[in-house]
Amino acid sequence: MARRERVATAGRLSYLARVLRVYAHRRSGPLSFWYEPPEVNEEAFGGAGYFMRFAGKARYRGLFDAASIPLLDYRGDIGRQYNPIAIAQYGLARFNRWTTTRAEEDRAAWTGAADWLARELRQNSHGVRVWMHDFNWPYRQLLRAPWYSGLAQGNGVSLLVRAAKATGEAAYADAAHAAFEPLLRPVSDGGVRVTDDRGDVWIEEYLVDPPSHILNGFIWALWGVYDYAQWSGSPEATQLWTRCVGTLQRRLREFDTGWWSLYEARDGGKEMLASRYYHTLHVAQLQVMHRLTGIDLFTDTAARFQSYLDRPSNRAQAFARKAIFKLRHY
Repeated sequence: MARRERVATAGRLSYLARVLRVYAHRRSGPLSFWYEPPEVNEEAFGGAGYFMRFAGKARYRGLFDAASIPLLDYRGDIGRQYNPIAIAQYGLARFNRWTTTRAEEDRAAWTGAADWLARELRQNSHGVRVWMHDFNWPYRQLLRAPWYSGLAQGNGVSLLVRAAKATGEAAYADAAHAAFEPLLRPVSDGGVRVTDDRGDVWIEEYLVDPPSHILNGFIWALWGVYDYAQWSGSPEATQLWTRCVGTLQRRLREFDTGWWSLYEARDGGKEMLASRYYHTLHVAQLQVMHRLTGIDLFTDTAARFQSYLDRPSNRAQAFARKAIFKLRHY
């Protein structure tokens, strides 16, 4: 066996071993944070809280650092890490709960997360301030540390805007302005935006080539654009929101297989199905998009995706095909 093949095999075995350890510790590992039943937060449409409830994330009982910032234990060669997406979503979860409880412990949690985000913005090679992930991550190509994400920028902006409004602190407002800049810039200029050959604009969760157009990451990041536009009144933000909503209208059907949803856009003839969790998340996200835009396509597609989920044969087929895909491609 050639050296390159041996290295690839060793890497794949290491990946599989790490994933197995993660699944063996579902209650204490990253799965305990990410995988909760997706729920629309109805209170958000009255001006309070974030659009997803994140109730499970608010109850996270995993690892925290000395400042009560959540850590995720990915096991294996990745280990314990700060994940800017997780920190932003944890802050949004505790903010949601605080809008109801007004409990000091909830306020301390979301302000702590917002403080971390404001402090940890770092310049990339283009001088644009982003949240870096300081660990390698396998996705299509290996994402080598430090790497950044359109999803992180969108989620972070959503928390910082709410923190700025709730506290009046200039530090949160300044950080929100800085964190929004990458959403306006193309990937080639240090940002997280891609304009495809049809002229459609995407916000990319992972910056890979060719772009993958991950559906849930695009929508979550897009909510950060909405939040910033509503808060700042920025014409550029409003224009970006409008263009990205148009992208979703025109391209959403491409994520529909006729019996299940895709996690990301088709790559030639290759289809990456959504897991059951992400399929359910798509349903909730599209319901929110309908509430924000009034566009019937989004609620109609959410209902169709839900009908796929309601069929046991579809769930079984999706589980089997997703498992096979992971074994072949990771």
